Amino acid sequence: MRKWLLLTAAILLEVTATLSLRGALDHPALYVLVVVGYVGSFTVLALVLRAGLALGVAYGIWGASGVALTAVLAALFFGDPLTGVMGIGIALVIAGVLCVELGAQSAQARHAREEGAPS
Repeated sequence: MRKWLLLTAAILLEVTATLSLRGALDHPALYVLVVVGYVGSFTVLALVLRAGLALGVAYGIWGASGVALTAVLAALFFGDPLTGVMGIGIALVIAGVLCVELGAQSAQARHAREEGAPS
């Protein structure tokens, strides 16, 4: 559970930094939040890996969630376009991450069975 909470924090920090990057174009003081957000995100992502989440799963979820949240929130905050095609793309990214997660779970289960089998 801890690793998932950490991953959520890493995602939120990354999205905050990215949105702040856009906001900093008009309000340069937000560059501080950009730096803090990105440094914090990568630091927490390292803690996620240390907690035992596989790199492919952690990075996939972090990246895909960041893309999806940033697109939706940029549409809300900045009026960026969010078209039906973009929505389909976001759905495909999410589906891809789910496939990676399911594959990782399957591999872990198989590995556990192999380790538990008598030699």
